[in-house]
Amino acid sequence: MKQKIYFAGSIRGGRKDVTLYQEIINYIKQTDLVLTEHIGNLSQSTTMKTKEDDIQIYQTDMAMLKNCDLVIAECTNPSLGVGYELAYAEKIQKPVYIFYRQSETQLSAMLNGNSYFKIIPYETRDDLFKQLDCILKGEYI
Repeated sequence: MKQKIYFAGSIRGGRKDVTLYQEIINYIKQTDLVLTEHIGNLSQSTTMKTKEDDIQIYQTDMAMLKNCDLVIAECTNPSLGVGYELAYAEKIQKPVYIFYRQSETQLSAMLNGNSYFKIIPYETRDDLFKQLDCILKGEYI
């Protein structure tokens, strides 16, 4: 049975990695279901919408987090929203895998210092996809 994956990546915090997000989502979709495909949408707006839109986004994302089997996050580009999602995933005890390019950023101590999260530094796409394979196959420890 396909796993339901919640993929997290920056939207309003910056879209410099949106092409990578799209590649990760497409890769995961080869074997599993991605609940948050919109994260890889090249035209996803970074500007604030109405308060009502934001309420809907929050409610939808929290429902997807509750419904997912695991969370995969790309955290090279810092994002308040992703940080919130990761903390919520921990609260509801969803497995969380955090990727980041250590040559480009220092991961927040709140993530890196938390033993609940599985932190996976990488430098190349090949490195990332190799680790992703292990996670999706249930082989990552």
